[in-house]
Amino acid sequence: MASLAIDTGATRMRAGWNWESPQRAAALEPVVFLPGLLCDQALWRRQIHALADVAAPMVADLTLDDTIGAMAERTLAAAPSRFSLVGLSMGGYVALEIMRRAPERITRLALINSSARGDTPERTQQRMAGIESLRRGKFLGITHKLLGQLVHPDHTSGPVADEMRAMASRVGGEAFIRQQHAIMTRPDSLDGLSDIAVPTMVVVGDGDRITPPDHAREIHERVAGSSFYEIGSCGHMAALEHPEQTNFLLRNWLARD
Repeated sequence: MASLAIDTGATRMRAGWNWESPQRAAALEPVVFLPGLLCDQALWRRQIHALADVAAPMVADLTLDDTIGAMAERTLAAAPSRFSLVGLSMGGYVALEIMRRAPERITRLALINSSARGDTPERTQQRMAGIESLRRGKFLGITHKLLGQLVHPDHTSGPVADEMRAMASRVGGEAFIRQQHAIMTRPDSLDGLSDIAVPTMVVVGDGDRITPPDHAREIHERVAGSSFYEIGSCGHMAALEHPEQTNFLLRNWLARD
């Protein structure tokens, strides 16, 4: 698989596809992957590799904007005319905004460890306090306390924890502030869920403490014909914590009509 950084002037995205032949490339399904808070393209590395025979992947850069709407517009500006859409956590918020703005361009939708609800006042206050603390001090990335909230206890040490810290370090403090602002000002998307008319898959970890299973079930219940999967011994980062199960679910989802 070849990998190419694309800069259109409107957005920067990471793309990869199989170069075997033009016919082969044309047969692949364009898939746009949307990372979560403090994540970059590495979040989806295992999915891109596992789905190389069926998907032409692009990973949006969600570090440049401070609103979900701007992230959505930047992604749409660089994406193919029609594509499947996968979002994890904050990426799911952006995916729902893209569905609201350009539903005719989306062929199918997968929301992983995400929610359609807006931020609560309590959570917004926590985010604002964290931003102010960061502005006065040093960006610490993924602390041990935050890691314990993000992943299942089985994954608080080892490769998953190492990858989380590495991604956060690459994203950095300034982008973290922009992303937090985008998250806490995001719109509530619950009312628009019934308008989604593409094959939709909702995935959540049974131990997700950030966007818990009831948030995922809420999406599933409001999107007609959607499928719902709960992954065991999994926190908020299914793509990293259980890549094999995530890959299996995405492959089946891509095969749906």
